Amino acid sequence: MADSPRVHPQALCESSEVGSGTRIWAFAHVMPGARIGRDCNIGGHVFVESGAVLGDRVTVKNGALIWEGVTLADDVFVGPGVAFTNDRLPRSPRAEDDAITRRYARPEDWLVATRVEQGASLGAGAVILCGLRIGAWAMVAAGAVVTRDVPPHACVMGSPARVRGRVCRCGAPLDTALECAGCGRSWTIHGDGLSPA
Repeated sequence: MADSPRVHPQALCESSEVGSGTRIWAFAHVMPGARIGRDCNIGGHVFVESGAVLGDRVTVKNGALIWEGVTLADDVFVGPGVAFTNDRLPRSPRAEDDAITRRYARPEDWLVATRVEQGASLGAGAVILCGLRIGAWAMVAAGAVVTRDVPPHACVMGSPARVRGRVCRCGAPLDTALECAGCGRSWTIHGDGLSPA
């Protein structure tokens, strides 16, 4: 029998869609309508908004903010303090302005989706602008501000984030021959990503 989700008594989990074996720690808040897969770890003070989707085996460290429209595939790592966005032209929907009120009446008029693909890692304090795709097994450095798509296996850093190299599935940097000193794998370029050699 699978383990049921474990929610700390001081966490607030309002979602009925949390997979078996997932742990939600103190002071995290998971809103109704958020979907979280199996065997995830949701750290303290994490906020997961309605409409966010997390796959299986996702790790979300303390203080991360995951909004509606964000999808994290299986095996993604989200470092402490990572902030996503979901609106390119944000205004307070409560402002007394007819144009703003009309814009926020329908999610399709403002909500912009973001996808983080399998195994990607987002370093502490990274900011991820909306409408982007972060490729499988990519690495976003701590403090990076991601303003464009990140190719699979790319390592990006800076503000705005730029590709500074490639990383292996194990997370170690690859040399110019696409060899990994960490686990010994070899890779070849395939489209915008890598394939095992």
